[in-house]
Formats: sequence, C-alpha cells, structure tokens
Amino acid sequence: MVQRQISQKKLDYRAKLEQLLDTYQNVLICEVDMVGSRQMQQVRQRLRGKAVLLMGKNTIMRKVMREYKDKNPKVERLMNYVYGNIGLVFTNADLSEVRKTIVEIKVPAPARVGSIAPADCYVPAGPTGLDPGQTSFFQALNIATKIVKGTIEILNQVHLIKLGDKITPSAVSLLSKLDIKPFFFGVKVSHVYEDGAVYEAQILDLSSDDLMKKFMSGVQKLAAIAIRIGVPNAATVPHSVARAFRNLIAISLTTEITFKQAQAFKEFVANPGAFASAAPAEEKKEEAKPKEEEKEESGGDMGFSLFD
Repeated sequence: MVQRQISQKKLDYRAKLEQLLDTYQNVLICEVDMVGSRQMQQVRQRLRGKAVLLMGKNTIMRKVMREYKDKNPKVERLMNYVYGNIGLVFTNADLSEVRKTIVEIKVPAPARVGSIAPADCYVPAGPTGLDPGQTSFFQALNIATKIVKGTIEILNQVHLIKLGDKITPSAVSLLSKLDIKPFFFGVKVSHVYEDGAVYEAQILDLSSDDLMKKFMSGVQKLAAIAIRIGVPNAATVPHSVARAFRNLIAISLTTEITFKQAQAFKEFVANPGAFASAAPAEEKKEEAKPKEEEKEESGGDMGFSLFD
C-alpha cells in the first residue's frame, strides 16, 4: 500500500513537471540553501499569479527531463543545471520582475560555525554593553577596545568575516555576545533558462542602455580587427566609406578634379581668410562700444574736474 502511494506521488510529480515544461518557456534556477519552509511559503504566495515554484528530488527532475527532451530537445540544457539544493520557478512573466520578487524575501540569520560567509561582516565601533572582565576575549581577536563607564567599547570598526571565508567559532561567539545577526538568507536566483538559452541571473540587471553599449563595443572591436586583417564586413562599411571619401577629397585638392562635396574644401584652401569666423570681429565691435560710451560719459563734465 505504501509502495503504491509512493509510485502514485511520483506519477503525479512527473505529470506536473511535464505540464509546467509545456506551459512555460522560462525557468529561474534558484538555490535554496539555508532557507526555511516558512520562507519558502512566503515566496510561493508572492509568486502566485506570476510564476510557479517547484521543488523536488534532483534525480526525479533529471529523469523526467531526460525523457521529455525527445519532445523538446532544448530542455537538455536546463537538465545540466539540476544539481545541489535547488528549486525551479516556471514563468512567462517578466524575468526581472519575478527575480526581484523572489530575492526580496530575506530573513536575518546568525553566523554558523563552519559555514561559508555569504557576505562581508563588520562589527561597528562603539559600546558593546559587555563588562570589563571579557576584555581578554577581544584581545584574542586583535580588536582594540577601551573601558568607558564600566563597559567595553570597540575603538574602530572591525572587518570580522570576509565574503567566502569559513566562519570560525571565535567569530560566532563574538557575534553571539554582541547579539548581531550579520547575514540575510533567502532564495538566490543563480541561472535563467529562457526558451533553450541558459545564462547567469546577473544579466537581468543590465538595462537596455548597458546592452547597447556592450553591443557597440563589440561592433567597434570587430570593425578594428576586420580593418586590420583586411576582411570587409557590415561593421567596416562606414569606416571604408569615410576613408574613401577622405582619399577623394585629397585627390580633388591636389588636382583639377572636383565634385560637389569637395567644393567647400577647395574654396577653403584657395582663400582661408574668407572662412574666418565673423564672431570675433563682432565681439571686438561690442568690446569697443563700452569704451566709446565711457568717452561720452567722461566728456559730460566738459573736461573740468569737480575741484576746478
């Protein structure tokens, strides 16, 4: 009886996963390390109407995807990322908005001995509320302190734990004494599966302007390489046309040959003075006007001073 129930659950899970793969083209691959069941329930509630969160054994997920890839070969790329403690969020909504909804749900958590720090941890300067008898504890951690009004005070901010380091028992003990919960744990979106393409979730942070800048930077590099090796393509056409135009202008200036676009250059070479800006001359006239006005004002006293 129990075996039948387990088999039925597997069949139901298989049917649900296949239905999600049929319905949704996009999947957010999420890491759920150090995330509690209550927090997962909050994520499900926030995603209601936008996306569906599916958890389960990786072996079953991969088995279903392996059989499903005959129907949709693109799913094989998603299957390669089904490992570790993960969950899959299926959606057809805006990926950036769904990801933002997921990562917003965080809860403070204390440091745990032996775990890897998910972020940098700093102990702020100032009073700790601990009695002077515990000064030796801070000295063992090389933290400068002083006694102020019968309590220990930390002189400078301390970088206690670095990102990616293994958390030591002494660091956990200090944070516990200071009642500091330095980390926030939540669902982390690591990769995105979008209609067969898989990429890191950080790409969703790029705006349209950022993408355009990166694209134009790539086009410029492609054009530079193509021009250097002498292989013309669409990226080199504007540069080739500009270079050809400059060559035509140079030929026109050194010969009698002329054309409409080169006429202005030939006139400038023949008579540079004619192209001098009129603005400086006008400025000189404007500067001269105040002097004339000053003369008129000074002439108002008929050449006599106040004491003549």
